[in-house]
Amino acid sequence: MPYPVVHIMFFVFCISLPGLYGFMQSALGGGVLRRDWWHLILLLMVGAFCSLLPDIPAVWNYFLYGNLEHGMAGPVPTHSLVFGVVAFCGAFIVGLLAYRHRDRALALGMFAETAFLSHLLLDDIAEGGLTYLYPFYNEPMSVFSYVNVEFSGVNFLYYNLAGIVSVFFIFCVLLMSLMALHYLDFGFRYQPFQNENGTTFDKACVRPMSTPGVIQVPDIDAVEQMR
Repeated sequence: MPYPVVHIMFFVFCISLPGLYGFMQSALGGGVLRRDWWHLILLLMVGAFCSLLPDIPAVWNYFLYGNLEHGMAGPVPTHSLVFGVVAFCGAFIVGLLAYRHRDRALALGMFAETAFLSHLLLDDIAEGGLTYLYPFYNEPMSVFSYVNVEFSGVNFLYYNLAGIVSVFFIFCVLLMSLMALHYLDFGFRYQPFQNENGTTFDKACVRPMSTPGVIQVPDIDAVEQMR
């Protein structure tokens, strides 16, 4: 299996890349506040933990039994889609506590699920098969096994359809990540974190002016309240 640092790097630099790009672009432009950095840290911490979640049993097995077995959590295979429910539900609870907003919590749960699936994809490449469909199908299967198949006149349509499904599964993981990041305001352009009233920093710090031709200036009192 890949080392934990490889799973975290794959999550950060591949799954989280659009969000990091948008955030750093805004940070370099001076549009990021201190609490926005905490927003980013929360996102990366939740995602990094869930990207290692399938190997969590190795921790207690090491201390209790002196081995690094990590394939099972009781009767449930950790490298399966059903175990990913743990990642989604755990991140959803964290999102409710952090954002106090159900839809944002759901987006954080979806992002955690993509981090979990990124672990399965890397292990699939390294080990060549996982029990994705437990409990419906308990035999190991590989997403990538049908992608690298030589031309053959036998079962030609089957292998092509299987390869398309494999690529579509990877596409779905990346699409889930983009959708979750976009809803959490971590798109290709980062949106400042909103306050409890749903007002962004830029809108809260500008005093409304009704006189035409007058340039709006930041409201110093609003700025201090936001801090």
